[in-house]
Amino acid sequence: MSTRTRRRRRPSSSGGGTSTRKKPVKKILVSVDAAETRVAILEDGKTAECYIERRGQQSSVGHVWKGKVTNVLAGMEAAFVDVGLPKNGFLHVDEVVAMGVPKHKRKIAELLKKGDDIIVQATKDAMGTKGVRLTMQLSLAGRYLVYVPYGDGVGISKRLSDDERTRLKSICGAIHKAEGGIIVRTAAAGASAEELQRDLLHLVRLWAALQQRGDAAASPALLYTEADISLRVIRDLLNDDVEAVVVDQPEQHERILKFLARTSPEMADRVSLYDGDGDMMRQMGVEAAIDSTLDRRAPLPSGGYLIIDDTEAMTVIDVNSGRNVGKGRSRLEETVTRTNLEAAKEVVRQLRLRDIGGIIIIDFIDMDDVENRKALKAALDEALEADRTRTFVVDISPLGLVEMTRQNVFEGPREIMCEPCPECEGEGSVLTLDTLAVHVERRLRSELPSAESNGTPASVRVHPRIADLLEEEGGERLAALIDGTGKDVKLVRDEEIAPGDFRLGEAEKGSRRR
Repeated sequence: MSTRTRRRRRPSSSGGGTSTRKKPVKKILVSVDAAETRVAILEDGKTAECYIERRGQQSSVGHVWKGKVTNVLAGMEAAFVDVGLPKNGFLHVDEVVAMGVPKHKRKIAELLKKGDDIIVQATKDAMGTKGVRLTMQLSLAGRYLVYVPYGDGVGISKRLSDDERTRLKSICGAIHKAEGGIIVRTAAAGASAEELQRDLLHLVRLWAALQQRGDAAASPALLYTEADISLRVIRDLLNDDVEAVVVDQPEQHERILKFLARTSPEMADRVSLYDGDGDMMRQMGVEAAIDSTLDRRAPLPSGGYLIIDDTEAMTVIDVNSGRNVGKGRSRLEETVTRTNLEAAKEVVRQLRLRDIGGIIIIDFIDMDDVENRKALKAALDEALEADRTRTFVVDISPLGLVEMTRQNVFEGPREIMCEPCPECEGEGSVLTLDTLAVHVERRLRSELPSAESNGTPASVRVHPRIADLLEEEGGERLAALIDGTGKDVKLVRDEEIAPGDFRLGEAEKGSRRR
């Protein structure tokens, strides 16, 4: 633990000057068990973000490989690269390092060919049928800086105040002597020249080691592995805005302390081992928040609610007033505006909590007053300031719709915990029992006439609930089936048969019949 006096970090904001908006009190919770690691970010006691990393399914973002180009697609201006994963990675021409060649003149076929060995880094995890997204423009993240070996100049986080940006740019201009560029992170607020230089030296040495490994390795080969999810969150978020970090496993607690001893020892006293009763994530409300990401519906404080629907192309969020009908002499416009303002804040929380990416359409309740629309857009923009993920928002349309995009880098809790329904194949609906019974009847009409009977009733094994439907109201449907096929039928109830299926033949031992 450092004995030097702790610095008082300068406040940061997304614009020039100091923000007057009250910042939420943040906590970081790290929970580790045999199957997975979970990291939650709490703001004012409420879960704002949650990351899950399963054993053997860690994120690839930040990993660096020596890969081999397997295919160059001139029509797509992209290449596929074998990095040793089950699916080849995707590399667009804009992500190819080509010194001195302007982007508008780049042609993938002129820069790469099949069989080339290249150093690449993952910028987006494999999702669905797509492999990892790759770049040759590597970036190595430290506590305060990001080193870009093929970049140039000094970039400063826009979340810092103008004064702090000026101070940091001056320091970095003096210490940056190596090739490449650097980006100063938000966490560097208040950092000293000594700390920044130490961080930069570590990253430059790391890049040199990667180059040596790449020269010696045969492709495909993993050259560098990004830190696990807990250390990444600590590295990226732990600053004076974070009140505490609580860890529920002694070994992980020790790992985090060792990491901070190298990078920012003055923050080590904020990390503690959980000593409460019961499961930490359940006691802190994180378990319930994770479970809520599986629901389509998210409640609002005044009785309204959001409906969140995911499709292949986009995510659609519908705002409903629900039980919020206003109080006293409240006008409809006032009630609607209040609901929309609540929704703007909750929409952003759900985007962060569920880690929703891609195209997003938000259907707010229609408002007539132009000033109210401006207030809603301002509330949405303010809520998005807390979102570290890159977003782009279009103004509210006359129909009350907001279009936005949000960068999708990792799989969210829902994608990690769920898989497509085997019944509806992920479409979000299943056939009713009556529909399944109709399908069974139609197939039986086709197959029964050719079935051997030997003068005895044809035994048809079906699910008990399908049998109930065929025999209800005096067995009219079963009678119609017998008349239509000319075969006598004996229904045998079998719970092992899927509701939409049946089997012809003798009943097996153990079959249940009523």
